Formats: sequence, structure tokens, C-alpha cells
Amino acid sequence: MLSEPTLSTDLSTVTVDNRLRTPTPVLRIALNVPRDGLYDYLPPVGVEAAAIPAGTRVCVPFGSRAAVGFVIAHAEDTELPASSLKRVEALLDDAPLLDPGLLVLLQWTAQYYHHPLGEVIAGALPLALRGTTPAIAMTEWWRASEAGRRALTEGALARAPRQQALLTQLAGAPTGLGVAALDAHPGAWRATARALVARGWAERGWQPAGADAGAGATAPAAALRVPELSPAQAEAVRRIDAAAGTFAAFVLHGVTGSGKTEVYLQCAARTLAHGAAVLVLVPEIALTPQLVGRFRARLPRAIAVLHSGLTDGERLAAWRAARAGHARIVLGTRSAIFAPLPDCGLIIVDEEHDTSYKQQEGGCRYSARDVAVARARQLGIPVVLGSATPSLETLHNSAQGRYQSLHLPRRADQAEAPRLALIDLRAHAPTQGVSAPALEAMRRHLRAQGQVLVFINRRGYAPTLLCTACGWIAPCQACDSHLTVHRAAGELRCHHCGAAEPLPSRCVRCGFPVKAAGQGTERVEETLQAQFPDQRLVRLDRDTVAGPGGLAGLMESVLSGAARILIGTQMVTKGHHFPGLSLVLVLNADQGLFSTDFRAAERLAQTIVQVAGRAGRESARGEVMIQSEYPDHPLLRQLLESGYEGFAAAALEERANARWPPFSRLALLRASALTSEAALEFLVAARALAQPDARVRLQGPVAAAMARRAGRYYAQLLVESPERGALHRFLEAWLPQVAGLPHRRRVRYALDVDPIDIQ
Repeated sequence: MLSEPTLSTDLSTVTVDNRLRTPTPVLRIALNVPRDGLYDYLPPVGVEAAAIPAGTRVCVPFGSRAAVGFVIAHAEDTELPASSLKRVEALLDDAPLLDPGLLVLLQWTAQYYHHPLGEVIAGALPLALRGTTPAIAMTEWWRASEAGRRALTEGALARAPRQQALLTQLAGAPTGLGVAALDAHPGAWRATARALVARGWAERGWQPAGADAGAGATAPAAALRVPELSPAQAEAVRRIDAAAGTFAAFVLHGVTGSGKTEVYLQCAARTLAHGAAVLVLVPEIALTPQLVGRFRARLPRAIAVLHSGLTDGERLAAWRAARAGHARIVLGTRSAIFAPLPDCGLIIVDEEHDTSYKQQEGGCRYSARDVAVARARQLGIPVVLGSATPSLETLHNSAQGRYQSLHLPRRADQAEAPRLALIDLRAHAPTQGVSAPALEAMRRHLRAQGQVLVFINRRGYAPTLLCTACGWIAPCQACDSHLTVHRAAGELRCHHCGAAEPLPSRCVRCGFPVKAAGQGTERVEETLQAQFPDQRLVRLDRDTVAGPGGLAGLMESVLSGAARILIGTQMVTKGHHFPGLSLVLVLNADQGLFSTDFRAAERLAQTIVQVAGRAGRESARGEVMIQSEYPDHPLLRQLLESGYEGFAAAALEERANARWPPFSRLALLRASALTSEAALEFLVAARALAQPDARVRLQGPVAAAMARRAGRYYAQLLVESPERGALHRFLEAWLPQVAGLPHRRRVRYALDVDPIDIQ
């Protein structure tokens, strides 16, 4: 739960000190540089500073280069001497690129996550808009000048037939012709057009385009069919709709298949009917096409889609469509939370527990879910957090009354909850990762015309390649990690840095034959194909799915029933609907039972419940079998006996006793360097700068669980406090001192507020 953000629309407030200030009106500008603070510039010649609104892009001199920045505030004076002030070179926007509400949200994000504002703004924009590309889509046009029309009348082009033909064409269109119209005619015309411009007989210009192509097509009226809601769904829709125009955070907690998406659709329809727009976040690109299809089929409004799988041009078009109001629904992954959406009336965060919402590598390490709550509070609108397995933080906020709980029980037409059973691997030794009881269950369900999902959260053929003679295990040369065997590709690959090398047949140290150890999806596929030669198998992991299109083809084979066995990683837990699936096998449930990360148990429970929810989604009750060498582990027993709710209650009690989030607040200062000593020395020096504070505790520094990745050494320093306010006040005072350390020249460092991984 975020603290109430300090959302002030007064962007002219600036901090002053007692130093001598120059009484010169200046613009305070944020630049895309890894440094806190704003830069003071004079306005362009002949333009008053106050006449340039906040949110406008400008081109300014910065060192030896020109840079694009954003006007954030105006000031009547500056600490810089007048002689050193530089002037804005150009205004890039006729109107602010960022509206006041979005600008305030970006400022809040930079403040909460203690990250330079210029980098936060740049990360929220399409790549083209970080430069000088116009904010509004423009079309190129050409027309005949008055001199050109006279030249035609006087026959001045008689000896230049190509120029005469093109000029005649342009003269026939009083308002000019666009590129599309000119391209429709045969022959290259641009060189001819440039020659006409050089002679003063033609003019080239730009004009705003119409509705942007980034807004997808609307659904035909015939597609608008609204299913009847269950009583619980109807109550959820009623309460969310009743909150329109006011801030309220709802937790839509329902088992898989209970109809959360239908609630989203009907709430979105009502929001659109009120004249407001809708923002929908999903955790994975793979989910985007499915949800877009459902929204387009039901809601006759243009949709803008934003995710990292788009080209730069597609992302720019979608951003423009949202900003211009052509698209009234924006649907996307994490970064879509910063989409410019005028009159936004509802925010929906699907699968709110998913770790994909947290930016973990590079840039500002924000949580899109938490920023969604902040944006909803700022705008005074409802936000819906949906999940079958809500995060412990979200459940705690509900228990504290900060969020309102909406429960969706199993639908009347939905099958009973699947039967869950544990397979004790101590009694049933697996062959190539699959036990005899699991194989027998598969045969039973396949004979009954059911489909089977085999879940193993490891891609590749095997996690290691080893020599049984000398004990050598294939290492990654750049990471403290073993290389994964990808036998189909004939490679060893590092899943951390991406390094790859040919797969050897013999030990590089002693020459003895090597063997693959352990199982990944590729090896399980091979094993099951041998066991079930007459059944079609589909493997769903990062190696088989190149993008949303690749996923669609594999999914179609499962949905049509052509594929009877589906083998997959975490991707299969992401909201997919498998109506024929009757059995789920979880092969590596023990992977998260003994992790050093305090969140590991929560993630494992969520994964098991999510993947179990794929079984028996229609009328037939499903079955879930979980292989484990620790069948008596309390986590597994709690899941079997009391479900996710029982697990979550016990886990929250443990967190409270240990004073871990959500009962405390964390920030992690991470550092990396070319040597482990440099990374640790920087963090030791950073810790030494910390002023004693009874409400803040520092732990470490220590090397990261994987100390070396991609040739760099990583270490971290944990900052902990029982109070969010105390933590942020400490960080505000401490981080500027850390930035001034001489050690920082040898390291890369970043602060992670509310980290989800502290290994």
C-alpha cells in the first residue's frame, strides 16, 4: 500500500536556501541523465519563461551536445550567475507533451523510488518522443506555388516533361497532395518534387494526421453480447461502478475461472458509458492478444495496446492514439501505467500478484501495481486489483481496511475445485523426472479423452552438464552459474547472461563422456513422447514461443484438442483458458521450499494454485498431482488442507512475527563492479555515511546470492524500517551523500524501494 502521495498541481514551487541568488526568471528543466535535480535555463529569445507550460519538451545545450529536456517548473531566480546561464535553443511542442496529471504522477514516482526525474520521464515515453519527433502524428504534403501555377500557364516546363506532369498534378489539388496519393502514381517523384521546390514552383509542408493508426479497430455492433452475471459478479460490478468519480481500491479475489474478466469487461463498459476512459494492465505480453480480443469483441471503442513487443513505430502510434483520445481503452503491460489517457475513469490491474509488474533491471525500479494505486488516488477514480492468489501485501491492505474486498466464489456452472494430491518421491522414485503414479494418472485421463498439463518451471533439456569421472560441471565463464543444456539446439546456454557455446560430448577437463543431469521442459517432452508415442505434445516455454504470434499457434492446437499433452513453464499459469484440461502434474514443487528469499514460499504457493486452477475449468472436476520429496512440508500441507487463504493467513502471521513486509518497509542498495572488493567497498563507505536513526536499521553489505553475473560482481545493502515515512526521510538525506562518494566511479549502483527479491 502506498502512502498518500503528495500530489500538488502547483509546479512553480521551488526549494530555496540562503545562498545568493540571481533574480532572473528561468525554466527548471529535467534531463534524461542519471543525476538528481533540475537544470536552470533561460527561455528562448523573445519568449517569456512563464509562457512555456510545464510538461513542454525543449532542446537545450548540455555540455558539448544538444539534449531534449522537459520543463518542470518556473523560478523567479537562480543560484547560477547570469553569465553562466544558457538559453533554451528550441521549443519542441506547441502544447505540453505531458498533461499536468501525468507530470505529477511521474514526479511522485521519481520521489517515491528516489530516481532522477528526467530518467523516469524518458522511461515512460516511446523512444521517438525522447527526441524531437512531433507529439502529434503529421503527414507530409506537397502543393504547387503561385509561381509554379504561372510557370504552367506560361509553358515554362515544356522541356521538363516529368516536372510538368508532377506540377500539373499538384496544381489540380488546391490544398495539396499527401505522400500516399503521390506514391499511388507510377515512377519516382521525390527527386522531381525537390527540383520543383528548388525552382520555387512547389512547396513542401506538414499537417496533422487524422485518427492515429495506433487505435485498433472497433467491434461491430453484432459482437456486443453481455452474458448474465452471477450474484457475486453483479455485486462486484455494482460496487465498482458506484465508486465512479471517487478513489477506491478494490481487490477482486476469485478462483481461476470464477469470472474476473467478465467483471472487468462490464465495469469498463459502464466507465465508457460515463464518458471516461479505461486503463487495463496485464503482466505478460503473451496475455495481451487474448485480452485485447475479448475487449474488442465486447466494447465498440478503439483500443491502444502498449507493451515491449511492439516496434518503436507501433508504440509511438499507440501512445499518440491514447493521448489524442482516439483510443478510449489502453491495454498493456507494466509501462502502460504511464500512458497519457485523458479523462481516465477506471484502472484495472489483472493478476496483481505477478512479479512482472515490478521493474527489476535498469532504470527506475517501480511497481506498476503500486503506481496504479497512486494514479487512481491522484485522479480520484477506482482501481481494481484482480487475482486468484493476491499478494500478501494486498491481503494485508484489505485486512486493514485500505482496500475493499470483492470475493468471487466458484460459479454454479463451474466444476468443483480440483482434487489435490501429493506424490511422495521418496516412495516413488521418478524416471527422467516423472514418477510412476504420475504416468499412470496421465494414461487414465488420456483414455477418458482429457488433456494433461505437465508443469516444470525449468526450460531447456537439463539444468547442468556433468562429468561422472572427475565431477566437472559446465560453468558459465561470466556468471556464478552452471550452463543449461539445450540439446535440440546443440548448445549450452546461460539463462542469466545469455552466453552460449557448443554442446560437448566429452569432458573438457578429463575427456570422459559427459551426461545431462536433471530435467527441463525439453527433456520432459522427450520422456513423455516416448511414453505416449500416439499423443501430440506441445511445449510452451520461452524457447518455443518467439512472440504473441508463436503463442497463438501453440494455443490453438491445445484449444482445438489436437494436442493432448501440454508441457510448460510459468507461462502456463498466466490466465490461459484450457476447457479440455482434466489433469495437472507439478514436477518440481520443491524448488521454492528452502530458498533464502522470504518471499519464496508465497511465490511457490501462488504458482501451485495458479497452475492447479487450469484443471477442470468446464463441467468436469479436475485433478492435480504434485510431486515432492517433502510431502510433509507445512506449506504443501496448508495448501492441500486449507487452500491459498489458509496459507496466506499463516504466512502473514509469520511475516508479522519476523517484522518482514508488509509489516516493515525495505529498500535495497545494489552495487556492481568489475571486482567483488570494489562493490563491497562502495557499500561499506555508503553505510558509514548513514546517520544513526532509531527507526532505521542497515544490514550488510553482503555479496548477492549470485555474486557474479555477466562478468560483474554484485553486492547489496539492506535498509529496513517499521515506518514508510521514516525510511523515505532517511533515504532523502542519505542518497545525496552516497552520490558524492569517490568510490562510485568504480561501481554501478541503484536503489530498489520495496524490493521483491532480496537474495
